[in-house]
Amino acid sequence: METRKIQRYKRILAGSFACLLLLVLLVGFETFYLCTRQLTHPETTPPPAVQGNAIAYWQPPPISTLPPGEKGAAIVYGQTLIRETARYLGPKGSVLQITNGMNCQNCHLQAGTKPFGNNYSAVAATYPKFRARSNSAETLNKRISDCFERSLNGAAPDSNSKEMTAIKAYIEWLGSEVPPHEKPNGSGLRKPPYLSRAADPVKGAKVYTQQCQQCHGANGEGVKDPEGIVFTYPPLWGPQSYNDAAGLYRLSNFAGYVKNNMPFGVDFNSTQLSDEDAWDIAAFINSQPRPHKDQSADWKDIEKKPIDFPFGPYADAFSAEQHKYGPFKPMQH
Repeated sequence: METRKIQRYKRILAGSFACLLLLVLLVGFETFYLCTRQLTHPETTPPPAVQGNAIAYWQPPPISTLPPGEKGAAIVYGQTLIRETARYLGPKGSVLQITNGMNCQNCHLQAGTKPFGNNYSAVAATYPKFRARSNSAETLNKRISDCFERSLNGAAPDSNSKEMTAIKAYIEWLGSEVPPHEKPNGSGLRKPPYLSRAADPVKGAKVYTQQCQQCHGANGEGVKDPEGIVFTYPPLWGPQSYNDAAGLYRLSNFAGYVKNNMPFGVDFNSTQLSDEDAWDIAAFINSQPRPHKDQSADWKDIEKKPIDFPFGPYADAFSAEQHKYGPFKPMQH
């Protein structure tokens, strides 16, 4: 009789622990989600010029739309991998050691949910799609793999792995309310206008010292957490940073990224950098040493190369230096 009671208590305890673990995961997810929304959508009064006529910007779906069971757990795990990629997949990763130590959300801010913070809002709605860079139709798996190989300067998880499945599930859930083939307001990046001059790395170095060095270091090395596993502030150049095939290596992308998101904590409604400063900082950071990736298979149709792609050959007579730093206005078609 006593043995049966003990076994019953054990089953009850095991069930309670499983429920508690799921609750902890969901509470952690919701806590981060709410913090993300507070950072992304501060309760500020819009300027008088736009009151009553404000543009509706994309917002992540509500927590209540998380599916139950394994699919919901996969979405939660996917978000965790985006936030803390290095902890699971970095040089000291607990699952695999396949990346440079940066986190996906170092480039895709607030786990890919921040308006104009390189978010994932339009990804699920626009993939699969043809991409001129690879001159082929690409799947969402290919898009994710490219981030691992370029921005994280490493190797992608296996396409059927738990990690790839989870990241894909999270990105699809974020875009679950976006109609197919549409890009909602606030998706991706918002790029500043081209300057009438070339972006200047020397001027950018001065702005970097004033605005960026405190967090990212004098040598762009970033700052790690006390455990030495996850970057609190990511490296902007050097061996642990993104390689020269990453999207942020193109100046227009980086300028748009810093203009609407940096210094850390600002958003597109409260920018602090001028357009000139954003371009110059981009020029300075992307003139620093970083890993190289062979890109001989990229942009085979050179007519489709972006004008700020910094590697030839080109379909025009402008120099590689002008394609990297500008001025870009003369190159516009």
